[in-house]
Amino acid sequence: MIRLLNILKNILTNPLHLISIIAFIFLCYTIVIPLWEIISHTLTWQPEDARVARGVVPGEFTLYHWWHVLVSDISQSIFYKPLLNSFNIAVAVSFMSMILGGALAWLVTRTDIPFKKSIAFMAIIPYMLPSWIKSFAWLVVFKNDRIGGSQGMLQYLFHINPPDWISYGFFPITMNLTAHYYTFFYLLIAVALSSINSSLEEMADILGASRLTILRKITFPLVLPAILSAFILTFSKTMGTFGVAAFLGLPVKYYTIATMLYGSMKNRLISDAYVLSLILIIISSVTIYINQRAIGRRKSYATIGGKDSRKTLTPLGKWKVPAIAGVMLFMISAGVFPLLLLLWQSFMLHDGDYSLGNLTTHFWVGDSDFNINSGEVGVLKNDGIFMGFKNSLRIALIAAVSASVIGLILGYVISKARKTLSGKVVEQLSFLPYLIPGISFSAIYLSMFAKPQLLIPALYGTLTIVILITIVKELPFATRSGTSTMFQISGELEEAAKIQGASWFHRFRKIMLPLSRKGLFSSFLLLFISAMKELDLIVLLVTPNTGTLTTLTFRYAEKGYQQYADAIIILIIAIIMITYFLATKIGKADLSKGIGG
Repeated sequence: MIRLLNILKNILTNPLHLISIIAFIFLCYTIVIPLWEIISHTLTWQPEDARVARGVVPGEFTLYHWWHVLVSDISQSIFYKPLLNSFNIAVAVSFMSMILGGALAWLVTRTDIPFKKSIAFMAIIPYMLPSWIKSFAWLVVFKNDRIGGSQGMLQYLFHINPPDWISYGFFPITMNLTAHYYTFFYLLIAVALSSINSSLEEMADILGASRLTILRKITFPLVLPAILSAFILTFSKTMGTFGVAAFLGLPVKYYTIATMLYGSMKNRLISDAYVLSLILIIISSVTIYINQRAIGRRKSYATIGGKDSRKTLTPLGKWKVPAIAGVMLFMISAGVFPLLLLLWQSFMLHDGDYSLGNLTTHFWVGDSDFNINSGEVGVLKNDGIFMGFKNSLRIALIAAVSASVIGLILGYVISKARKTLSGKVVEQLSFLPYLIPGISFSAIYLSMFAKPQLLIPALYGTLTIVILITIVKELPFATRSGTSTMFQISGELEEAAKIQGASWFHRFRKIMLPLSRKGLFSSFLLLFISAMKELDLIVLLVTPNTGTLTTLTFRYAEKGYQQYADAIIILIIAIIMITYFLATKIGKADLSKGIGG
């Protein structure tokens, strides 16, 4: 008994042990328990199942829900076909993003192409934009009047009616997601290429190796881990993406796993939706496991040593002008042109008429007119949109600050206890949300917090659940950012303060926080941007009183009020850009040097 009391006293008086326990409880409650809730839900009868089966006893064990999704008569339409669609999109997007991002990374890091800083900034613009806004811009150009109800710019200007497969479905979804996710490949491959000493390639060149041999034998093996990581990251995110697939797929009944999950939730087929959620989680987990195994089996090559790492740039010669022209054209098409299209459409009084005479400020500052979109007032006068603006800012600020601080504390635990069981457990649990696609996570939290839990009341319908899920979903990046920051701070500083009698809280506040300020600022910036543009994660959780700018955009688009949706998107981008420039000026954060999922 005395020994047990001594162990307990040691735990309670040791800040590291105490923080580890609190972190473990927090992670279990916000990640492990919700995951178990959804698993148990799919393996037991639920009250709503009485409409689909006889003799249902709520709470009893059953495999019916898994049978219904995987092997029933409708499995082909509700699971296998959407799964194949998702897989095809994910593979195509991953390969196309790899080619574009890899080529751009090589041009920026290994050649004498001009305007490198401008290219680096423009390359991260897609990350700052929601992936689904490009789908709106795509429809501005390629919409046809057979399905869209009004003509797009291509049909208006050139009288060419685009075929359905260009307007909706696999092709536009793939193109739009590629224009978003190539950023991951660019950043990861650029870092890998920058770390390679050019002398390795020069020695091979002196020995008579061809450019193709050098690329295959030296350059490619060194950047392969970065390519694999970016490929798996892109593949897993694309498999679970919702927004683009909804806007460009649902009008032609082109379903993916994510849109089928959303439809199941809306149609009150809760158990089907949870089965689909778990399948998405399994797919994501398997792809990341394959990535870890593939990288782990490869030999380790040290490319950074004590000697100066020389970088010999490849001269582009006569290809310099075509290269910079092609890069700038691609950057503008992927990042700038879509915003200009949406801005133009937000001033169009009637859909399909792109003439100057059709422009109006009604959708921005107009009063109620029942002849236009059921009397909705302009965006800048709209109380509902103003409430969404306040909700978005509140969620993004609280979630970004909270996740950054929690990530820093968890990073402290992991860095100080990395060889202990507690450190390893905290590290693995904090990574778990990364395996869960956003819309699946949303379904999990809807299941858990729709009813009271222990001492916590039902949270559905409140901003609290939206803030909580945003914090937890961003923990993987926040924790790794915090861990990286803590590893850079020498333990001698804290040890000296400890000898002087400073408490843990005083040491953390006076030493750790000031020294980690830049990393904390960068983490906050990335998390704020991610929260401001989030749709997949919260679309199932918001109510009319807790709507955000992104969910309002989705609702307006569903109603066909496209000008309102476009105007709100412009507001979202303005907020993100203002925050980015303030963060770079005040906190010296630089998004082009790092990125999170």
